[in-house]
Amino acid sequence: MITIQCRLVANKETLRHLWELMAEKNTPLINELLEKLGKHPDLDTWVQKGNLPTDVIKTLCNSLKTQEQFADQPARSYTSAMALVDYIYKSWLALQQGRKRKIEGKERWLKMLKSDVELEQESNCSLDIIRAKATEILTIFATQSTQTENQQTERRKGNKTKKRKAGKVNTTLFNVLFDAYEEANDPLSRSALAYLLKNNCQVSEVEEDLEKFAKNRRKKEIEIERLKEQLKSRIPKGRDLTGDKWLETLAIATSNVPSNEDEAKSWQAMLLRESSSVPFPMAYETNEDMTWLKNDKGRIFVRFNGLGKHTFEVYCDQRQLHWFQRFVEDQETKRNSQDQYSSSLFTLRSGRLAWQERQGKGEAWNLHRPILYCSVDTRLWTMEGTKQVAEEKAKLAGKILAKMAEKADLNEKQQAFVTRKQSTLARINNHFPRPNKPTYQGQPHILVGVSLGLDQPATVAVVDAAKGEVLVYRSIKQLLGENYNLLNRQRQQQQRLSHERHKAQKQNAPNSFGESELGQYVDRLLAASIVAIAKTYQAGSIVIPKLRDLREIIQSEVQARAEKKIPGYKEGQQKYAKEYRMSVHRWSYGRLIQSIQSKAANAGIAIEITFQPIIRGSPQEKARDLALFAYHERRLT
Repeated sequence: MITIQCRLVANKETLRHLWELMAEKNTPLINELLEKLGKHPDLDTWVQKGNLPTDVIKTLCNSLKTQEQFADQPARSYTSAMALVDYIYKSWLALQQGRKRKIEGKERWLKMLKSDVELEQESNCSLDIIRAKATEILTIFATQSTQTENQQTERRKGNKTKKRKAGKVNTTLFNVLFDAYEEANDPLSRSALAYLLKNNCQVSEVEEDLEKFAKNRRKKEIEIERLKEQLKSRIPKGRDLTGDKWLETLAIATSNVPSNEDEAKSWQAMLLRESSSVPFPMAYETNEDMTWLKNDKGRIFVRFNGLGKHTFEVYCDQRQLHWFQRFVEDQETKRNSQDQYSSSLFTLRSGRLAWQERQGKGEAWNLHRPILYCSVDTRLWTMEGTKQVAEEKAKLAGKILAKMAEKADLNEKQQAFVTRKQSTLARINNHFPRPNKPTYQGQPHILVGVSLGLDQPATVAVVDAAKGEVLVYRSIKQLLGENYNLLNRQRQQQQRLSHERHKAQKQNAPNSFGESELGQYVDRLLAASIVAIAKTYQAGSIVIPKLRDLREIIQSEVQARAEKKIPGYKEGQQKYAKEYRMSVHRWSYGRLIQSIQSKAANAGIAIEITFQPIIRGSPQEKARDLALFAYHERRLT
């Protein structure tokens, strides 16, 4: 699935109508829904559970429809507002749940963390006895790990489709030891396990540095305090298009003294916040909410459900024009066939209508530009991909109908749902006329590992995992080729913006500086080069690391560089590591991974996501080990 975009051009009356609907009706409705949810008496319960009740937003929206300022909107406008509010609150609740889990995990760690002296007192044993017990425990767990792997191998030979139980094979030694610590009752065993955990699952012969231990403990306490502050973060708020709330806050702040520090911070945050001057986007979740047309000159136009006869002309990049032409062809084919084809096989999946913010003077609908974002299933471009999607949808529809058939009495709504699914199932095997393109067939034992690092955003290793051989390595310079100079330009731009942001933060001034799209362009070049290498060597998949491991990976890389640069001098290593992190560019790894996934999807190459081994080696070695690790993980499933 990829997202493409186009600019929409229309006459002044159409633009004005769209702006008034979105800015004066739909956005105030969304703001009101967000505010009512934030003041709802059951909000604390929802935060605890981590989700919203099914119909709470719909109930609130229905009660607001009767008010004059929110009335007379198209049905699609109300549906879009409810969907957006639901998405905003679910995202916020997910963040809150994640913070709570982090706090619980860090508090568990802090409860376990004790100095060597405290461990001796708790176990009533000397440190040597604790170390001996820790060595014994390590030996036991190493033997158990080997036996478990052998059992998995035997089960895999007997039943290749059987999946592993989560938390059994794919758990780290650290997690195993932590679980054992919480289950242990013997004071000596608990002390030995706590000793191993705080020493990175190793038995250390070096005397503990109490100052360093106290510093690490305090660091963890600060992390918990910061997370608890974030847990108190303000609830989601809407967009202040008129600036009235900003002026209200300014009036309060200039005429009153804050009652506490939290209130002062909330005023400051409101006054420094740069609110958007464009309304919330409007979502068109189904592909038939948009009607695509073409005039005699071949120009493409689109109409939206709920906007009547208002028509918009499509202005897009030449590279994306073929997608919009396909949207027109799909709908024409369906209309000409008297609905013999199913819209579930339209190349277009959904759309989002938004306004692009621009600086200047004049009427808002003339100043800002309407933009349409379209989600596209790339598999539906070819006949082979269309058949694949049709099979998946037919299988899913069959399962749903089978479940509905088990129910005794269906209400009117459920019966209508069943009728729609049956209609879809009857037409889904009528495939739209699409060009034939052989599906990419790679060799499953050839993998392309992509390691991510600090000064080398991406390094590639093409591995024949069956033989354990590396076919080729590619550095960032080789991947970018003649465009390598763009990487240095992006680094300089990032450093300059970081410096400007730091100065603004010191002055308590707005510090949200926009960036150019150079980084995104470099990401696309890297993604295209990686996919091209995969095709050259007929790789079965591209392996990328999980993002959550990057903090440890980058920290390991910086520490290794510091130790090599200044061996044996801890303070010097820490100072060097800090300066080095400030000097190098911090890449947007999430954006890079999305670019790789998008390019790979277009080419039909599978993506595997796995843990990047945290080893102190070269980027090439990390890319190689990532590919090998993914291959062995695949064999165990």
